Amino acid sequence: MRPIFLAILALLLVTSCAPAQTSEVSETSEVLSEAAPAPTSTQTRTPLPMTSASSATVPPTMTFTPTPVPHFMSIEALRAREYPGSEIVIERELRRGENYSRYYASYLSDGLKIYALLTVPDGEMPEGGWPAIVFNHGYIPPEVYVTTERYINYVDRLARAGYIVFRIDYRGHDQSEGEATGAYGDPGYLADVMNAVASLKQFPQANPERIGMWGHSMGGYLTLRAMVISTDVKVGVIWAGVVAPYVDLLYNWRRSGSFVASPSSRGVGWRTSWVEEFGSPEENPAFWDSVSANSYLDSLSGAIQLHHGTDDEDVPLKFSEDLAIHLNTLGLPYEFYMYEEDDHNITKYFTTAMDRTIAYFDLWLK
Repeated sequence: MRPIFLAILALLLVTSCAPAQTSEVSETSEVLSEAAPAPTSTQTRTPLPMTSASSATVPPTMTFTPTPVPHFMSIEALRAREYPGSEIVIERELRRGENYSRYYASYLSDGLKIYALLTVPDGEMPEGGWPAIVFNHGYIPPEVYVTTERYINYVDRLARAGYIVFRIDYRGHDQSEGEATGAYGDPGYLADVMNAVASLKQFPQANPERIGMWGHSMGGYLTLRAMVISTDVKVGVIWAGVVAPYVDLLYNWRRSGSFVASPSSRGVGWRTSWVEEFGSPEENPAFWDSVSANSYLDSLSGAIQLHHGTDDEDVPLKFSEDLAIHLNTLGLPYEFYMYEEDDHNITKYFTTAMDRTIAYFDLWLK
């Protein structure tokens, strides 16, 4: 991994001119086209002052006070768990990509068999193995989710760039065992992510020292948590991520549309039950800080790149803006891109965002 020594803020406001051809993607469908317009404005990068994580001042709303007995969703409790992963089993080979093989694969997480889409590049494997990316998809109703029908173009772009891509299903999705309990009130999905990382480290063709993570929406929430729990993830890229502290998830996020809980979801009651058991954030800030990854950014395992559309109607742009400010305060390496008049899936500027995503992974993993 390259040394973490520079914090970068990149704010790009692209114009609202209509692209020649737009992509259409939701969290229940794939990108249909990779065309995107060329922005007329230029990117600017502003170097930020050097600040060590140990001496940085965390914003007051992020102050953390340990509690005697960590809650099962607290970062401390999640760090104490074991994530051994397993051998990745190739269930069957799928249609090949342009310069890579595709497989329907499986691994174990908490004793559950979790399925995934796996890609492996063609050609001579570099010394130590191929760099690899754990791919965390956003919320999709588990009862309609299908392994081979989601985020196809995203995976294709990363795979063609020379990465092993491990796009996991989460428990209770498609053929994966277990219940789809939701991400925000239950540690199951996070365990699936962490066990995916551990399984990739055991995969003979993957370089265990060059593992990154990509996350969209709910997958961004999982990515940020993974990066404060383990040192194994060297870089993260998050699109429209649910990356705010829990106090904002409680008070400043009115979920609608694709985020309305599906009948199979069991994790929708965490707000009410936690307030009843532990009190409000005003009454018990230590608890709410303890379950927020944002309270532990000083131990982040690697650099982060953030992408967010200004017209996102599912996840507030402010979530990414505030995280960027916090990363800046701590002097940590990151990039942040905003896409003017673009949606939750960055539909208009998909190709631009993917180009930046691949360049960032290349910077930190190759």
